[in-house]
Amino acid sequence: MTIAPIVQSAVVDVPPARAFSLFAELMGEWWARGKTVGNKPHEAIVIEPMPGGRWFERDADGNETMWGNVIEWAPPHRLLLAWRLGPDFTYDPKLETELEITFEPEGDGTRVTLEHRHLERLGARAREIAEKLGNGWPGVFARFTDFAAKATAQ
Repeated sequence: MTIAPIVQSAVVDVPPARAFSLFAELMGEWWARGKTVGNKPHEAIVIEPMPGGRWFERDADGNETMWGNVIEWAPPHRLLLAWRLGPDFTYDPKLETELEITFEPEGDGTRVTLEHRHLERLGARAREIAEKLGNGWPGVFARFTDFAAKATAQ
């Protein structure tokens, strides 16, 4: 079984290095509070800037909930993450779907493309979870592009 990747793309009015920074280093600021996998709303979402680095959220009490890890950290053009959340959206270190985000110059801005792939690795519930993710990623990506637009205005 294969499942088509989920792809989102938009142009933001900042150069690639700024777009990369907004996405990867400030994720906790644009990701919706209460729409993560931890038991409490996040205070930070951290992507450690190196291959093998952790990707996790931290709540106000300092509790950390893992999401995955960094496969490739290549600013300002590419970020490749291992999404290690299973069908019940809890961390599974044995599972790996990939989230690739690319940042390509387009006009005076940057085309940011997010691709979530290898969803068939989610097992028996893969189609169901892929549909949920397919419905969820557009809203998440829209929050990022809105955040980038506000960062441009400042």
